[in-house]
Amino acid sequence: MGLMKEFKEFAVKGNVVDLAVGVIIGGAFGKIVSSLVGDVVMPVVGVFLGGVNFSSLAVTLKSAHDGAPAVTLKYGAFLQNTFDFLIIALAVFAMVKVITGMKRKEVPAAPPSSEPTATELLLGEIRDLLRTGPRR
Repeated sequence: MGLMKEFKEFAVKGNVVDLAVGVIIGGAFGKIVSSLVGDVVMPVVGVFLGGVNFSSLAVTLKSAHDGAPAVTLKYGAFLQNTFDFLIIALAVFAMVKVITGMKRKEVPAAPPSSEPTATELLLGEIRDLLRTGPRR
């Protein structure tokens, strides 16, 4: 029974739930960004580069021979994934900037005074009197 209790405490901790929500939203966000890159950005870039479709760019290293498939270097897919990453990184950066901008600005604490307080002065006088001993 102790193991189940520990698991329940672990599973309902705020950090674990927040992490799970973040992973789920991140997965959905990744699909949105991939669609943005693949369906919106890359066709425009392809038009500017003369109608090139990046995902189909490849170099054949070895032609198909005797039923064996051709060996290709698909650098277009790599470029597509690189653009995906850059746009996702830019979107996350913008989101973090917005979130940190929305946080309340903390009022800085007043700098400590360099002069001793009245209590500190009084304690210093008492210390000095105790060192010299009683006056007669």
